[in-house]
Amino acid sequence: MMQRVDLYWSFRSPYSYLVTGRAVRLAEEYDVEIALRIVYPLAVRLPDYYAGLPPQRRAYFRIDPERVGEFLGVPYAAPDPDPLVIDPQTRRPALAQPHIRRLSHLGIEAVRRGRGLAFVDEISKLIWSGAVRGWDRGRHLGEAARRAGLQLEDMDAAVAAGSAECEAALERNGHDLDAAGHWGVPLFVVDGEPFFGQDRFDMVLWRLQQKGLAKREGR
Repeated sequence: MMQRVDLYWSFRSPYSYLVTGRAVRLAEEYDVEIALRIVYPLAVRLPDYYAGLPPQRRAYFRIDPERVGEFLGVPYAAPDPDPLVIDPQTRRPALAQPHIRRLSHLGIEAVRRGRGLAFVDEISKLIWSGAVRGWDRGRHLGEAARRAGLQLEDMDAAVAAGSAECEAALERNGHDLDAAGHWGVPLFVVDGEPFFGQDRFDMVLWRLQQKGLAKREGR
């Protein structure tokens, strides 16, 4: 029997990137549907979030994603540019957000077209793997979209025509994330049970196996 896992995911989250490859393999190898739920970063949903954090948090999160990537064998580097524009004085998101808004809308459109997981896999590699600097320029996004089986020009046109619908979907996903019992990403939800963080992936697999998770035919 096909099982379903909701995956709440953000383009600004290095940990979302670091778990995506495993989520892709899970969906390929097992009878499980990964229902991708794109959300805006927490700093967009709660604009004062960074202002109240202790300084140690910023220092810790400069080293931890790289260490996790090394541990998992997943290439990692801080993105250039950062998908989220932060005012360095106030530590609040800038009013203009050219990257995270476009990426999040494209993610919603990719989900609508049935290629959501493939799209975020390719785009997050582009942003977070360190293979490309200036991921927002030139042909990088278009080529990543093609690798995911999509055409960026068509998606951009659809997003421009349906911007309000994209925003509504992002807001709905944010509300559902809160209702699921957490605030952060990546968040896996299995039959209403939340599992927060890339380090809970093995526990997600364990819970699914308890519920009868089966390999796909031919695997």
